[in-house]
Amino acid sequence: MQKLGQSWNSAGIALFARVALSDRPLALPHLSVPDIRWVNWGALRAAGFQGCVFDKDNTLTEPYSLELHPHVEASLEECQRVFDGRLVLYSNSAGLQQFDPEGKEAAALEAALGIPVLRHREKKPAGGSEDMEAHFGCKAEQLVMVGDRFLTDVVFGNRNGMLTVRPAPFTSKGEPKAVHLARAIEESFVGRWQRSGVQPPRHPLVASAAAAAAFLRHPDDWS
Repeated sequence: MQKLGQSWNSAGIALFARVALSDRPLALPHLSVPDIRWVNWGALRAAGFQGCVFDKDNTLTEPYSLELHPHVEASLEECQRVFDGRLVLYSNSAGLQQFDPEGKEAAALEAALGIPVLRHREKKPAGGSEDMEAHFGCKAEQLVMVGDRFLTDVVFGNRNGMLTVRPAPFTSKGEPKAVHLARAIEESFVGRWQRSGVQPPRHPLVASAAAAAAFLRHPDDWS
């Protein structure tokens, strides 16, 4: 029952409906990658970004797992090194006052993954950047949002002026049916908008789409 409650995001669905009608660029990531191995963390730091905000499920782990997916372990270590440990998890369950008021799930995640979990009051994509800016000590536009969901992670990051990176999900195994349905709908809409020429929001630290390509890392460069 708790998983069902966590997966149902009425505010997010309402916001995505408004995005579909009037602000489609908010649903488009600045970078789309198969997984975070494709991200050049050093180039992001050199461009002026000061920290990274990660979703957990299907971004760093498989759904509801406490173990890093093997594809991302080395890249996450590099990210931690490049950004001097300035990483945080922003989850719609762990650390969320509605589902984790005492922070027990957040503490378990921190122990398992070695990354702080941001305590917050609202589910993505609702909510502002105040908690993140207080944690990192910088403006949200200097942060990178990394997450697999267009509806939650990408819209949240773009609404708050962050650079958004969308890795493809690892698997649908273990996800609630509500998430399957929401993912299918949002991917269909976003694909249609991209084909029609809709672009993600302009970002002050990225001069153009061509400049954003410098943040990608070719597989030949993976260690």
